[in-house]
Amino acid sequence: MQERLPPLTALRAFESAARHLSFAKAAEELHVTPAALSYQIKSLEEHLGTPVFLRLNRAVELTEAGRTLAPGISDGFQSLNSAWRSAQRLSN
Repeated sequence: MQERLPPLTALRAFESAARHLSFAKAAEELHVTPAALSYQIKSLEEHLGTPVFLRLNRAVELTEAGRTLAPGISDGFQSLNSAWRSAQRLSN
């Protein structure tokens, strides 16, 4: 397991896919191809050293690692969005 955080794009892909439990819906939301989204998830899994999704026939489920990771990633993106909106209000 590496000490550094994975790329932000991989975390963003994971957050969307975990929320939708669908690579296709996450890809649509992020305006990328399903193959590109899958590549980002694979990158995250390699960085972590364990799968975060079980890939089923036409569906995905979070693994234990994915279920552990999802709330923190979601909270982190919510905090980033909140900070961004606060900074934008200062410039108006």
